[in-house]
Amino acid sequence: MRPKTRGRGGGDDLFTRALERDTAKVDPLATPLAERMRPRDLDELVGQARVLGPGAPLRRAIERDHLPSLIFWGPPGAGKTTLARLIAHATEARFVPFSAVLGGVPEIKEILGEAREGRAYRRARTILFVDEIHRFNKAQQDVLLPYVEDGTVTLVGATTENPSFVVNAALLSRCRVVRLEPIAPDDLVRLLRRALADAERGLGALGVEAEDDALEAIAAMAQGDARRALSALETSCDALVDAGATRLTLDVVKAAQAAPGLRYDKKGDEHYGVVSAFIKSMRGSDPDAALYWMARMLEAGEDPLFVLRRMIIFASEDVGNADPRALTIAIAADDAFRRMGMPEGLHPLAQACTFLATAPKSNASIAAYHAAEADVQAHGALGVPLHLRPSSTSVNRAEGFGEGYSYAHDEEGSFSALQRYRPEPLEGRRYYAPKGAGYEAQIAQRLEAWARRRDEARAAIVDAEATERRGDEPAKR
Repeated sequence: MRPKTRGRGGGDDLFTRALERDTAKVDPLATPLAERMRPRDLDELVGQARVLGPGAPLRRAIERDHLPSLIFWGPPGAGKTTLARLIAHATEARFVPFSAVLGGVPEIKEILGEAREGRAYRRARTILFVDEIHRFNKAQQDVLLPYVEDGTVTLVGATTENPSFVVNAALLSRCRVVRLEPIAPDDLVRLLRRALADAERGLGALGVEAEDDALEAIAAMAQGDARRALSALETSCDALVDAGATRLTLDVVKAAQAAPGLRYDKKGDEHYGVVSAFIKSMRGSDPDAALYWMARMLEAGEDPLFVLRRMIIFASEDVGNADPRALTIAIAADDAFRRMGMPEGLHPLAQACTFLATAPKSNASIAAYHAAEADVQAHGALGVPLHLRPSSTSVNRAEGFGEGYSYAHDEEGSFSALQRYRPEPLEGRRYYAPKGAGYEAQIAQRLEAWARRRDEARAAIVDAEATERRGDEPAKR
């Protein structure tokens, strides 16, 4: 049964035209191969077995025409729009495609009004597909919320960005997020072979025979993007036909394809994913992985100063006092890069990256800060003990400020065993706990030695006070 669709231009829209192409023979020269080879049903879909394999909940929901509101989240070419088209084929509901780039609030309100009327008078369901939903602003999303909440429309959104960052929390909580992965190379090769064999929609009429390594190279260059893979196959076959040949080899593919662009968006989800992998590789002490992710960022056009800033943060946050040189080296790398520029600046970048990845690790300093912060929040502004207050004026001295303060440099080893430096309610609290890695092992030993000296000094005072009390007691008869 042909689905009920509603477009913006007299009913003629992207999905309507796509359905017509799917059900009729097309001129192979008039439509790109990637468009002609779009799956016509779920069985033709390659990849995404985790969420769309036989028996998977989403597949059952599509087949039963009983969809919840959904957000399809994945990289370009993973199948988000294809899934929307398959839903359009399968549903008995009124299917309304809408572009977040081209449409605005008035158009949304018109669609929602029609959906409410259809539900009230004809018990008709409406599925609203919003392509690039991450481009919806807050006002547009707020308009959708009550209609999604009360079931007037079933929302199906598609986005390349992390929905947690681009979709309002209230709207997101009423949708199921379906994350689509980049299509695996083996699945892409299978798709390419299908396109070569299909004489009706694909390239079968050309009689091209493809070598395995040629298709594997195309799959690798596509980086999980089915659209890119099919476009690359079409370009390679065009070059082959122009040369009067029919065997697709690796050399033909290399000659026909430009160097692939790296999938990386300086402000998008892929950006955060690669940066996260870079930081975690350094934290996990894997210099090779750290270098790979750093190269991914730089080769994709990331600002080297951003990478250096992340390394400066890492040096303090994750290496800390386990190797105090880390912060110095990261800052020096930043300074050196600013003087050198590229490509020579790659030397300090690589040096800092490998140093940080192989350095001993400790987050004890920042953990100690957060522990102290918690006490500040719990106890409020505790008073500064009088002996720690400045005694620089006569008024201050008259108030007892500075009285009893012991100047540490006058003590043995520049350490005052009896001086107290905290508000009384926090006496004995310990925040900084060195982990014993690298230089922090020495710090831990030093702190333990100072703690013993404090205990011994205070125990000596207690003993002296006890002896004095005994001396004041009257002699027993």
